[in-house]
Amino acid sequence: MSKKLYVGNLSFQTTESDVTRAFEECGSVESVSIITDRDSGRSKGFGFVMMEDEAASKAIATLNGSQLDGRTLTVNEARPMVKRDFVGGDHRRSERRGRY
Repeated sequence: MSKKLYVGNLSFQTTESDVTRAFEECGSVESVSIITDRDSGRSKGFGFVMMEDEAASKAIATLNGSQLDGRTLTVNEARPMVKRDFVGGDHRRSERRGRY
């Protein structure tokens, strides 16, 4: 069975290959994805790694708090994404202009 790991505090220059190399020290990596901004394409500084259960547990123990590209990584088991309702804009600003 596979586990999805959250990897946070990545440098904006860190590539999926860099993350793969770091995590391969703990076991076989199934996939790596670094999350990017849809408009700019720039990394958001976090991503996800899929690994087998045993390797994932080892990766959390080994890599959480370790350094990659000059940044201290946060590595833990990913939590399910919670769907959020998005209300765009700053309502206070539009109220000041008399719009509701």
